[in-house]
Amino acid sequence: LTIIAIATAIVTFIYWLVAKDAAFALERSVTVLIIACPHALGLAIPLVVSISTAISARSGLLVRKRLALEAARKLDWVLFDKTGTLTKGEHGVTDIWATKGYTKEDILHLTASLEQNSEHIVGRGIVQKAKDDHVHLDKVTKFAAIPGLGVKGTLHGNEEYLAVSYRYLKEHNIVAPKDISSAAKKAAQQGKTEVYLLSNDNVIGAIALADVIREESKATIAALKQLGIKSAMITGDSKEVASYVAKQLGLDQYFAEVRPEDKAAKVKELQNNGQKVAMVGDGINDAPALSQATIGIAIGAGTDVAIKSADIILVKSDPKDVVKIIKLSKATYRKMVQNLVWATGYNVVVIPLASGVLYNQGVILAPAVGAVLMTVSTVVVALNAQLLRRADIATS
Repeated sequence: LTIIAIATAIVTFIYWLVAKDAAFALERSVTVLIIACPHALGLAIPLVVSISTAISARSGLLVRKRLALEAARKLDWVLFDKTGTLTKGEHGVTDIWATKGYTKEDILHLTASLEQNSEHIVGRGIVQKAKDDHVHLDKVTKFAAIPGLGVKGTLHGNEEYLAVSYRYLKEHNIVAPKDISSAAKKAAQQGKTEVYLLSNDNVIGAIALADVIREESKATIAALKQLGIKSAMITGDSKEVASYVAKQLGLDQYFAEVRPEDKAAKVKELQNNGQKVAMVGDGINDAPALSQATIGIAIGAGTDVAIKSADIILVKSDPKDVVKIIKLSKATYRKMVQNLVWATGYNVVVIPLASGVLYNQGVILAPAVGAVLMTVSTVVVALNAQLLRRADIATS
């Protein structure tokens, strides 16, 4: 605009200097420069950006990377981590099974003793059950996490135990006793998570836990469908658990029994053919996937690693805020386009008028009129940006 304005002013001055006189030529060129003063064009984007940033903060959205918010309007998929994101992440023990020679209290005692150093939400649920039942916990040594599969440790001095998922049994060809296997299978079909207790590579018991699906999750998936965006879920849980949750929520796709290191690969899978994918997660294991996604969105109550890997943080830890991000992104883009169209269109129309193209038809703009028009264009852009505050980003 600067180059166009200066070039137009020079050509205008030269033309009218030849065609009329120096005073008129100077008046026309000055009017061109006044009218082309780029207040409107300069404010078109920054005003919208500042207002949308304020709206996002008030709505509980912490935007760490501005371009992520602008790109949200183009999303094709939103991929959710299951535990703690779509579900409340508050696992409670619902069933305990023991093999011959062990009681249910024995299984709870041993498993909770193993899990007392675990940070996983399932492990915390088992430990809480033991505390509620006033079950004594033994000291665990040589404790180690088995990424995505469970934990192991030594109890009673020299006996090694493992508390693991069904996937661990499959990968190591371990067969659970028939009564435990059939009961656990039924529990899995009900959306429960099974934890198997192993000693010497033999299943000696199992515990089932249920994780409640958030009511907000159902509303979130429904709202995404209305926006034409597909939703998917990723979890390390069994296919039965994942299928149950997916059906309850109406998800378009789900990935079950996914190892932590494979989550980023699943994001890539959805990104095939140029698809734009947002990843929503809360754990350390989600960090690579958050970085791989087009937009990484972290739950505010999640781990520091997940938060630092994300582009946008949901301060209220409410999955419905994902819909707010998309709606705000679309509203922001609309205002940007409207302001740019107005600011550009204004200059396209009034710069030729200021240069005197309609002088022979009796239309001429004085410098004072040019100043008024320039001010009006700036006011229009500012007012239009303010209308963004009235944008509907509600999810209900």
